[in-house]
Amino acid sequence: MTDQFVFTPLDEIEKIYNELKVTFASGKSRPIPYRRYQLIQLAYMLKDNIKLFEDTLAADLGRPQLEARMLDIDPSLVEIKLTLSSFEKWAKQESAPFSINFSAMRPVIRKEPKGVVLIISPFNYPLFLTIPLMASAIAAGNAVIIKPSENTPATTTLLANLAEKYLDTSLIRVIKGGVTETTKLLEYTWGHSTLQRGGKIGKLIAAAGAKTLSPVSLELGGKSPVFIDSKCDLKMAAKRLLWGKAANAGQTCVAPDYIIVQQDFQDKFVEALQESYREFYPDKASAPGQMSRLVSQQAFNRVNNLLKNTNGTIVIGGDTDEGTKYIGPTVVKDVKPEDCLMSEEIFGPILPIMPVYSIDEGLAYVNAHDHPLSVYVFSQDSAYKATIFDNTQSGSAMANETIIHPAVYGLPFGGTGPSGSGYHTGKYGFDMFTHLRSSLDSPGWLDMLLGFRYPPYTTAKIKAMGRFMNPSLPARPKGPPEEHVSRHSWSKWFTFFLALALAGGLMKRQSKT
Repeated sequence: MTDQFVFTPLDEIEKIYNELKVTFASGKSRPIPYRRYQLIQLAYMLKDNIKLFEDTLAADLGRPQLEARMLDIDPSLVEIKLTLSSFEKWAKQESAPFSINFSAMRPVIRKEPKGVVLIISPFNYPLFLTIPLMASAIAAGNAVIIKPSENTPATTTLLANLAEKYLDTSLIRVIKGGVTETTKLLEYTWGHSTLQRGGKIGKLIAAAGAKTLSPVSLELGGKSPVFIDSKCDLKMAAKRLLWGKAANAGQTCVAPDYIIVQQDFQDKFVEALQESYREFYPDKASAPGQMSRLVSQQAFNRVNNLLKNTNGTIVIGGDTDEGTKYIGPTVVKDVKPEDCLMSEEIFGPILPIMPVYSIDEGLAYVNAHDHPLSVYVFSQDSAYKATIFDNTQSGSAMANETIIHPAVYGLPFGGTGPSGSGYHTGKYGFDMFTHLRSSLDSPGWLDMLLGFRYPPYTTAKIKAMGRFMNPSLPARPKGPPEEHVSRHSWSKWFTFFLALALAGGLMKRQSKT
């Protein structure tokens, strides 16, 4: 399938870094036609080798073919295609907003590449969290070093081999390795670096970036809660939640991590989940081609220990096989806040249900912990959804859907606070790897207007400066605005008086007849 997984020698890493710096300085990566050529090559690198990537994803993650295509391969191709169709527009120089004071200076914003950039990608989506970022960096005109995960050796090796075949290796290289090789890479200064991993590693990457003053974007995951409205579309909610948790064996940074549901609705919701489970797996979830596996023995042991030590009640699944690193889709009800399942991001196919007595109790719990990468809500009630979204913070806020939003065109993907910083996908990825360089070209005749800036400073020049620069402000407020005033209260009164008037007119007409 692929060659043996061999780490890149440390001395070669430095040579690769220096070679890419020299090539970037030559300007080779900047011309739009060359960027387009490399993007098309990247697309065909993936398209020509779909079957090989399906095989490596199965080898590394036990990934079913449908999940390999839907969650990694196809959305990566879509991202490249969308970038190809729009990046020339994104790369165009922009004029600054019009200002009567400064328009004569012709202020513009140049879109320039940041230099040699580093992409450290994770094991869970080794293509979708690598190739679209490569596309963004190439479209922005950068040289790129990719460090894929050592936990997916087959996919990483294939990616490295194909990159040498399809792409310009003086501008784009793949480094194979683990902690030692990553540590070596972090010694260098980068135009930008990105990481999609957990919070502990994110802190190390951010600290390394601070040492070299390299800008860093982080996507770190977290415990993404799901709020269930007792009046939701029950069947839809159960199916989408169970799929979102079982896909890729729960190894998804935006996977629903736990459910918050009213105490008196918990059992009914469990019944809906059980019905969906029976529909999904009429034979068994461990049947060939139906369920991904945990990526490593260490990952299996960690998730399995959480399952063994929970004080909740297992109502779905709970089946495991250490030999194949299999843990089946599992639902645990009556989970309390102090339970081990609530102590860390699960990153596996276990879905705890934490019953609460009120929505406020659920919101208080979520807000007492780190901001997650996503907050989910299943409800048909606009007011319920607004209550959840308006009173929480997270990277994304999703209603009636799970895990697919990172692939939705036009939406930024990223976290907030402990769940990450920065955004990517589409134009947001292009912007992440682009330096917005301010520029202007000021004519000499402007000194007739700005001559006051030159010494010697005088009272007359201060007055002239004031006429040129002092902005006019809105009227001073008389006090803070009134709180909790309904914008529609006037309409209620208007309707009331209109009804009175119509009723009065009708009575008059009746009295005349």
